[in-house]
Amino acid sequence: MKITFLGTGTSQGIPIIGSDHPVCLSNNPKDRRLRVSVLVEWDCYTYVIDCGPDFRQQMLTANCSKIDGILFTHEHADHTMGLDDIRPFFFRQGDIPIYAHKRVVKSLERRFDYIFETKNKYPGAPGVAVNIIENKPFFLHTMEVVPVSGMHNNLQVFGFRFNNFAYLTDMKTVPHAEREKLKNLDALVVNALRLEPHESHFNLEEALEFISELNPKKAYLTHISHLLGFHDEVQKQLPENVYLAYDNLQLTL
Repeated sequence: MKITFLGTGTSQGIPIIGSDHPVCLSNNPKDRRLRVSVLVEWDCYTYVIDCGPDFRQQMLTANCSKIDGILFTHEHADHTMGLDDIRPFFFRQGDIPIYAHKRVVKSLERRFDYIFETKNKYPGAPGVAVNIIENKPFFLHTMEVVPVSGMHNNLQVFGFRFNNFAYLTDMKTVPHAEREKLKNLDALVVNALRLEPHESHFNLEEALEFISELNPKKAYLTHISHLLGFHDEVQKQLPENVYLAYDNLQLTL
């Protein structure tokens, strides 16, 4: 299984438009972060988790010519607003499967009504095949995917476990029963927004406590804001099995 970090930034990305914060002015490419998303590949299958407003650019950078579906963690704009850019895939492949909580699907239907239209549909619009997911395992071909439910302030969000890899973003609280799904991982990805506490995201301290409790072989931090600091400086301060993810980082598991 191969994991590609398409984006590791928070909702505004880094650099933030018009910001003169030192991290936003950094020349280190690891400090430049598109909106958060990952590509998960195994055998001949390719799936994306979330497609934010940088989706087109991310697909071009990854040289991705086929996707077998998109899994959505939740409906916020930085995780969904690239949905229209599935068009090249749709024109080659037909309806693109999407996997999401029914609440998320309803949100997408409102914002992208032309994609979900069944009568008098505009010929240039893409199409999707909707798969409603609940908090129970489901299969993508031969791969069992285990949803992990948590709270993003007062909004429910899903993380996903593929074999011994798990991807969680925009988490603030994860119940004990959901943490039980995250044992014996080779790699865990989890959000770590900044140093200061935040009402809807793990800060760095909370993310490290979460990682310490679950004890994966390796952990990677994502959904990072400029307020966390420079990539290279933060990395030096992390435990030896914890890594600050960056755009285009690839893992082979």
